[in-house]
Order: sequence, then structure tokens, then C-alpha cells
Amino acid sequence: MSGREPASDATSRFSDRVDDYVKYRPSYPPAVIDAIESRARLPAGARIADVGSGTGISAKPWLERGYEVFGVEPNDAMRAAAERLLGAYAKFHSVRGTAEATTLPDASVDLVVAAQAFHWFEPQRARTELRRILVPPFRAALVWNERLTEGAFLEAYEGALLEHAIDYAKVDHRNIDAAAIEPFFGGPFEQLVFENAQLFDREGFLGRALSSSYVPQRGHPKHEAMMAALGRIFDAHEQGGAVEFRYRTVLYLGALT
Repeated sequence: MSGREPASDATSRFSDRVDDYVKYRPSYPPAVIDAIESRARLPAGARIADVGSGTGISAKPWLERGYEVFGVEPNDAMRAAAERLLGAYAKFHSVRGTAEATTLPDASVDLVVAAQAFHWFEPQRARTELRRILVPPFRAALVWNERLTEGAFLEAYEGALLEHAIDYAKVDHRNIDAAAIEPFFGGPFEQLVFENAQLFDREGFLGRALSSSYVPQRGHPKHEAMMAALGRIFDAHEQGGAVEFRYRTVLYLGALT
């Protein structure tokens, strides 16, 4: 991704929106977990490093299936949220680390997962570190929920972001594509696509927007204009008091050869 942020900026930028992130960010379709399980041939009790694990949204499905998960996250507030969400799971381990310096031992995990996170990594340094902590065949899965922009409501929302958001064009993870990901794997990988969606009332819609790092928070000069635009969009497009966010969930799966 061009215009990559300094690591310190990328690490801290979600600290003021953790609550909205926990409440309103989408999870991942069970079919994504099924696909990774079958294609990566995960052994029973496999150890998974969820790198850039955030508030624990992506770790939870693995824990529910009985896997051991190391949630590697540099942001203190997000890591604390994951610990609250997942503290009841004995196989969850919260780790303060980054994709480039996980702090995990050599050859300690069977799979690396990065959900909604790879676009914050320094790819080649991360590749070296993640291969170090993996056992052969060095399996890695990169996952994103990509918000669609087709249809009147989603087009209007995209337009509001382009007009009022802070650095939307720079940090949009859709800047990452298969060509950018190929050097990370260093060899063949699969790309699979799944459908995903969320329904929101007005409060949820505004919270979903504010969970994004590029939407100005209260106190920012652009916040009020952003909120006013979102209110108009909801009023114009709600059906039965709700609007729908539609996603394509994209999975890249392969070995770090």
C-alpha cells in the first residue's frame, strides 16, 4: 500500500474508538473458517497466531472450535478489549507484539492469520518474522471484509467518506490486491471470496462509521459535518429503520515459501 504510516501511528490510531470497534465491526462468515481449516489441513488442537488481533473479533471463531490462539496486538486498548472478550477461553493467550516482532518462539504455531490487519504490516519484515514462528509448511491466511460500494446507500456512504474523512484514500485496505500480496507469500496462493452483511439502526450505523480510523471523532474540526452527512444518508436510505452494509470477505491462503 502506498503512503504507509509510521508504525507508531498505525499502532495507536484505533485507541480512541475501541468501544465502537467491539460493538459494530463485522465478524467473518463461518465458511471462511471452514475453508482455512480444510485447505490448510489443520491438525486437532492446532496453534494459531492471530496477528493484529485487535479486539478479538477474528480470534473468537477459532477458540470456539477448540484451537489454541495467540492474539498478537500492539495497541494496548484493543488488546485489553480482547482480553475482556476472550478471557473465559483457557486457550487464548494475549501477546503484546507486532507482525514484525511477535515475541513468539521459533516454530511455535501451525497457522498465522491476519484479519483486517495486513495492510498495516511492513510486508517483508513481517514475512521474515511470521515464517520464523511457523512450523512447515508455513501456512498463512490473510482476510478482509471489504465493504461494497454498489447501490444508492453504499454509494452515498462512500461519497461521505471521500468528502469528510481524514485520510481515507491513504489507509483504505482496498489498495491491497493480489499483486501486492504475492511477494508476501513468495509462491502460489489461493484467493477465495465470500458474502457477508450487517444490518444497522441509526445508532449502529453511526457507531459503525466511527469505528473506522479515518472517520473524525468528536472534537475534530470535520466531525460535525461528517455526522450531519451520515444522518442525512440514513434518513434517505433506511428501510424499516435500518440500513445494510454489504461486504465481500476476501481470503488469501498459502504458504510462506
